[in-house]
Amino acid sequence: MDSASIAIIGGSGMYDMEGLVGVREVKPDTPFGQPSDSIVLGELDGVSVAFLPRHGRGHRLMPTEIPARANIYALKTLGVDRIISVSAVGSLREEIRPPSDLVVPDQLIDRTKGRASTFFGGGLVAHIAFAEPFCQDLSMALVATARDVGATVHEGGVCLVIEGPAFSTRAESFMYRSWGASILGMTALPEAKLAREAEMCYATLACPTDYDCWYEGEESVSVELVVTNLLKNVARSKEIVRQIVPKLSQDRVCGCSYALKDAIITGRDAIPESTRTRLWPLLAKYLA
Repeated sequence: MDSASIAIIGGSGMYDMEGLVGVREVKPDTPFGQPSDSIVLGELDGVSVAFLPRHGRGHRLMPTEIPARANIYALKTLGVDRIISVSAVGSLREEIRPPSDLVVPDQLIDRTKGRASTFFGGGLVAHIAFAEPFCQDLSMALVATARDVGATVHEGGVCLVIEGPAFSTRAESFMYRSWGASILGMTALPEAKLAREAEMCYATLACPTDYDCWYEGEESVSVELVVTNLLKNVARSKEIVRQIVPKLSQDRVCGCSYALKDAIITGRDAIPESTRTRLWPLLAKYLA
């Protein structure tokens, strides 16, 4: 049976994961369509792992085109309960130096527009708690592992998520800085929300590639600059992933594992059968 306990979602520049043994590929169909690409399954140091390239191999999908619901749902059906997201971001703080530094953020600001950001609806209403949008336990493990490999990593910080695909204007960049944002990305949402609805731990290893366009002493962000600095970050990110996987305990003690316990407000008898069937992988323990 194809299964995995930990998933790595690779962002820009990270389209594969070396070191996996027993490799096979699956592409589950879901009620929300197919995931971004085939999901690669294998083992790292005896731990079952799934790897999914967020933008598809060859970087075919824009941030607005990523089938986030299909991606998270597919990983859930494979048994994944922890997701490590590796993402390219822009730095909004001088002390977060691209491409040498890494960031493990602990907060999010949503500036996306019109993205499907929930599994619910269709006669079922649920309101997850999202005050702490990243799993604190998984984030702490990422920070510790990044330091173990000698990386300069910033613990915590606000990741502001824009719609894209265009980079921000200079005025927007200065505004985001005034809000206290630390880094700027395009993909952490709705992934983090969907992972919480699916009761999966989710943390981000953010790899700054540029200073966006606010920092007058540096070149403004461009695809060429992003790609050049991405290549410097990918190998280090993969090494962090390789080292963290065997360190993660099979037991989760964080609140992510019961995020839906008090979130479902719809009466159980009022939930349509079609919705029960569609969301059964998420709801089985509450509706069985």
